Amino acid sequence: MRQRELKLLEERQILSVSELVKGVKVQLEAHFQDLWVRGEISNFKTPSSGHSYFTLKDSDAQIRAVCFRMRNRLLKFRPQDGMDVIARGSVSVYPPRGEFQLVVEFMEPVGPGALQLAFEQLKARLQSEGLFDEAHKKDLPLLPAKIGVVTSSTGAAIQDILRVLSRRNDRVNILIFPTRVQGTGAAQEVARGIQYLDTREDIDVIIVTRGGGSLEDLWAFNEEVVGRAIFDCRSPVISAVGHQTDFTISDFVADLRAPTPSAAAEIVSGAREDLCMRVESLRKRSIQAFRLGLKDRRERLRRLAASRAFVDAESKLRFFLQRLDELHSRLVKTLPTLFILLRQRCLQQNLLLRQQIQFYLQSKKHLITASSGQLQAYSPLAVLERGYAIVTTTSKEVVRDPDQIREGDEVGVRVQHGQFRAQKL
Repeated sequence: MRQRELKLLEERQILSVSELVKGVKVQLEAHFQDLWVRGEISNFKTPSSGHSYFTLKDSDAQIRAVCFRMRNRLLKFRPQDGMDVIARGSVSVYPPRGEFQLVVEFMEPVGPGALQLAFEQLKARLQSEGLFDEAHKKDLPLLPAKIGVVTSSTGAAIQDILRVLSRRNDRVNILIFPTRVQGTGAAQEVARGIQYLDTREDIDVIIVTRGGGSLEDLWAFNEEVVGRAIFDCRSPVISAVGHQTDFTISDFVADLRAPTPSAAAEIVSGAREDLCMRVESLRKRSIQAFRLGLKDRRERLRRLAASRAFVDAESKLRFFLQRLDELHSRLVKTLPTLFILLRQRCLQQNLLLRQQIQFYLQSKKHLITASSGQLQAYSPLAVLERGYAIVTTTSKEVVRDPDQIREGDEVGVRVQHGQFRAQKL
């Protein structure tokens, strides 16, 4: 029994962790390929590498999942936590953590289609950024001379536009930028067409258009690259994609949405036709108004010619001439009297003014005399006349106290008729 145990011990195979994980990885990848798995997304993350990492779960289990960058870019919607999806992929093992995971190659939401969900997500995001705001909408030119059209050169849309323009305004020029309007790369071509036409100085308005179709057929006009190209455009843009019931991202971003390609052509050509009709209407109304005005003035002239104002004009003119002579004679007679009255009034005013001036000067003379007497009374020279003297130091300070000078100091003494120097003893 002991020997048998030793033999079994010698025959057993011991695997390293790496070998075990590698073996499990090979077995899983060999048996679990091209699977369809349904679950709820949680912990969804997309780092700077562009790969998406998340968990698919149901009420009883969960599995880690990864969608690498190249596959991630092909998804028509943005996966989010809580979204119920169906994913197609293969099971693999990530050796550093020993975890098995689902490598997702395709994914679509359960319920609304991936395209519709992607449309709603992009619409909400661009609207939050302000790309749909009316403040950014540009006015269309009244009379465009040249129209740029981004569409398929062989589609029905361009034929509808050309037919309408040839009927309504055959003078307008058209520059077509041919692009694919569906399929891989169509959105990038449409965006390049918009950008090119916007660089031309001779393009007045741009029409982005295609005929009707399913959501998949119209998807190029729901791509973000087309919406941003329209928003960045300096020229006004009309979006005419699909039928009247179809709405695309380009419709919301454009300066004007036309329900059909034909309606877009009607819009850009109608201004000229409407203006011509308006000018013709105004011309007819002006001629009619001129004729009525001329007829009215002729009638007024006839009535004036027959009125007494013109019949008696000469007699009225003679009356006014005579009246003018009479007024002139009265004025000549009145002027000397008026001159005498004015001269007397001036003399009276002059006499009065002289009296007022004399009175004013006399009062000022009395005031000066009184002020002079007071000034004389307070003058120090008047004190000298009464025998007093003014003593000053060598620095011209008046001596009011004997202590201001010492014995032997010289002082100045001023009396009424002169001054002399003295010395304190």
